[in-house]
Amino acid sequence: MPTLRDVLGRASLSRADADWLRRLVGDWQMVADLSFSDLTLWVPTADCDDGWVLVAHARPTTGPNFYNDDVVGKTAEPARRDVLNQVLQTVRPLDPPEAESIREQYVPVVRARRAVGVLVRHTDLHSMRQQGGLEVNYLELAQALLRMIGQGSFPSELAPTGIGRGTPRVGDGVLRLDADGHIEYASPNAISALRRLGYTDQVAGTDLSEIVTSRLPTGAMLDETMPLVLTGRAPWGTEIETVRINLTMRAVPLLDGGTRYGAMLLLRDVSELRRRERELLTKDATIREIHHRVKNNLQTVSALLRLQSRRLDDPGAKQALQEAGRRVSTVALVHDTLSQGFDETVLFDEIAVRIARATVEVASQGGARVSAGHRGSFGRVRAEDATPLAMILAELVHNAVEHAYDTSSPTADGEPVGSVVIEAQRGSATDGVAEGVVRGVVDGDAGGGDVLTVTVSDDGRGLPENHQPGTGLGMQIVQALISDLRGEISWEKQEPHGTVVRFVVRLRGLSAEA
Repeated sequence: MPTLRDVLGRASLSRADADWLRRLVGDWQMVADLSFSDLTLWVPTADCDDGWVLVAHARPTTGPNFYNDDVVGKTAEPARRDVLNQVLQTVRPLDPPEAESIREQYVPVVRARRAVGVLVRHTDLHSMRQQGGLEVNYLELAQALLRMIGQGSFPSELAPTGIGRGTPRVGDGVLRLDADGHIEYASPNAISALRRLGYTDQVAGTDLSEIVTSRLPTGAMLDETMPLVLTGRAPWGTEIETVRINLTMRAVPLLDGGTRYGAMLLLRDVSELRRRERELLTKDATIREIHHRVKNNLQTVSALLRLQSRRLDDPGAKQALQEAGRRVSTVALVHDTLSQGFDETVLFDEIAVRIARATVEVASQGGARVSAGHRGSFGRVRAEDATPLAMILAELVHNAVEHAYDTSSPTADGEPVGSVVIEAQRGSATDGVAEGVVRGVVDGDAGGGDVLTVTVSDDGRGLPENHQPGTGLGMQIVQALISDLRGEISWEKQEPHGTVVRFVVRLRGLSAEA
């Protein structure tokens, strides 16, 4: 399906004219809904003097569709082309004779007193709604907007662009005001909205400003745009908040020859929408506060463990407390990162870099330095996976620095004695991210989520002969955590020297339930 930008590239339009058409297309859904008809927008093509291309199409949400197929990008047949050329040249609307119960209305799209395109309204008379009070007023408003399009006063350059959350639509409620701001007509949904606002009297003939302002809370801060919107004097929007309701309003001044004779107001009850937004904000704030407090408590525990280790004379006990403090600090780092976000996922690359640097610094103990590097990307990880991943990386990096290098004394030139590199590769279970150990994870678990392959490599002394890795307490913890993540781990020698530890885990899906 071609986009508006793609099709406009075939048209002989200036940039300003194209922007005007984009503004029209962004705001013409109300015209389609009010007229119960499909709308199409035609512009002359640049590659043919007599050619036309259909650049946009809108279907009504208030009635049946005229076009069920996608028609954007089609060119005009000779009969339609003649009518389009006539409308473009005369800059006047045209209603050709009805054919087979089909009515088409051609309206020039005017900008700066020039026609830059032609809007066509397509109505199937067989499926046309039976006209009552609502239908009559909707059609009158639609004709008023079409007349403004033909005069170059719609869309308004003062109107905000884009559709925001809670923006009212025709189906939400329509008010028709006269030049003084009195209500001439109110749709049933609009009446219901005013009832929820607290107004129970007759709506027709009343002043909308008086209805709204009399029901605002005492001392409430008023939006400076509200008076202009309530009287229909400016094409703006506002939101009214009371104890009972949140009501959004949008005004569309009705002009004829540049003179305002009334206005149309769209209004929508957004109370439930705003309630959900407040709940989300409260939930996000609660989650951040929980992570923040957990982080602070974990850092306190880590500090107490370090303090206690300094008081011990037993080397084994001292080392055990230091390792426990380091693991607690790693968990605190994850919670610190989570406390800064709005959701329960985290970009893990930042955590991996911080873990590698902190672990290398601690493991070196003020002796020779070891550099830490990072390649690839972990991507975004759920909180349930972030904590075990962080602990696994911290243990592997610490183990590499401790056993691969002699850091007992600084080097003479201050250069690092080696480097530890973390490399991450992530992909789906079916795209062949890795081989060997990866295949075992994928084949052994058909659950959802991505497969993450991580290698921790060093250029140190390498694995000793006949050494069985994974027998120490730290590696036993690592193996248990990897097993919980439905993964596997392996060790291998790196040529010409060094060790490579590779583990593969399956992460939880970002949008799935844990």
